[in-house]
Amino acid sequence: MSAATPTLFAATTAAVPALPVGEVDNRATYISFGLAYALGHGAAALSKGASPLLALPSWLPTTLLGAGLAVGTVYATLAAARAQRGASGSDALSGKLLGASWASAFTALFLAITGLAYTLDMPDVQTILWPTGSGFVVGLMYLGEGAVRRNLLHYGLGTWLALISTAALFLGSPGVFWVLAIAGGGGYAVASVLEARRLTALAKQARR
Repeated sequence: MSAATPTLFAATTAAVPALPVGEVDNRATYISFGLAYALGHGAAALSKGASPLLALPSWLPTTLLGAGLAVGTVYATLAAARAQRGASGSDALSGKLLGASWASAFTALFLAITGLAYTLDMPDVQTILWPTGSGFVVGLMYLGEGAVRRNLLHYGLGTWLALISTAALFLGSPGVFWVLAIAGGGGYAVASVLEARRLTALAKQARR
């Protein structure tokens, strides 16, 4: 998946003219994360539970999810760097702080899940908490970025991810993975389409 990174980034950005300072094309990030959710969580949904539908290697869902998330993180970092070009001092600082908060948030998530599993002596709980917890953290990060950058689509996607990730906890395995694969991956797919329209509208406004 990582070999296609430059091609995917070029394909999703080439069709949009120059954008106003501070605006970011999030389509490559959305597509990468969406594929990670659909393939990674989808494979887990098919292979986990009391009566799995398919007998898949235990490493496959994690590998698919991790590869997609890694590519998406690269795109998100590139997009954040592009957003800071030409920005003023205060806006540039906001962008840097948002970028650093990703590392802080996931470090805190790691400590919370690992500590909880250790305290309760339930290592299997990580199987559920990592997918839902990461979705919740990403959703909150999108909420913050959407608010700072005044991007309603990004904010809306963050709201959706935060809600479905936490609501999925009521279902257990494999239901939680079905929710993340369908609702999470579907949310990213819809956001990718709407992002193209948003960028086109911004480009038209910039030409006026």
